[in-house]
Amino acid sequence: MDKAELETYQVQLSQVELALSNDPDNAELVSLRSELQELIDLTTASIAQAEAASSSKAESSRKATTNVPTKTWAAGDDCLAKYSADGGWYPARITSLGGSTENRVYSIVFKGYNTTELVKAGEIKTLPANYATTMPSASNKRKLSKAEEEEKERKKKKNEKKLEVKAAKAKEQTNKQATWQKFAKKSEKKVGVTGSGNGMTEVAVRGKHKFVPGEDGY
Repeated sequence: MDKAELETYQVQLSQVELALSNDPDNAELVSLRSELQELIDLTTASIAQAEAASSSKAESSRKATTNVPTKTWAAGDDCLAKYSADGGWYPARITSLGGSTENRVYSIVFKGYNTTELVKAGEIKTLPANYATTMPSASNKRKLSKAEEEEKERKKKKNEKKLEVKAAKAKEQTNKQATWQKFAKKSEKKVGVTGSGNGMTEVAVRGKHKFVPGEDGY
């Protein structure tokens, strides 16, 4: 706004100067020229002051940014990382560091996923202080890439196959147990029948002969 006003005053001053060249003794024009010159001086000073303040503020901001220590990351640190597929920020864990000190590269794994991704220093940041209460819901989780979808489907089918094999083995074991129990019951019945129907052999118990006088003519 001040610069636009300054330009207006300067145009008006040039017009007054032109008029005074034709009528140098015109007191009204002389007074107007003085007023315009004063306004131009004040406006110029105001602009210079505003620019100085703005420059000082920018310098202070730059120094403050420079003085903020750079976060030093290490393997095992939790962070928010930028996902290359959709540009979103998601919770992750740093698994290893690479690159140079000036151009650090981080190997990270997003929480809930097994795929590893490489990101630059500008693509990771600290978790917010209230992250536990602002943790994104499952519906806001990042989308799986095509490779991750295929890997997930492969593992799903592999697990299903394992379950089928376990179920088949369990069924086979159950059938074996049933067959054995059936065989055991039949064996018990056969043992009980053996020897049945035959009466016990009577054993004649011979009594001791008693001598009676007069027997046999004695």
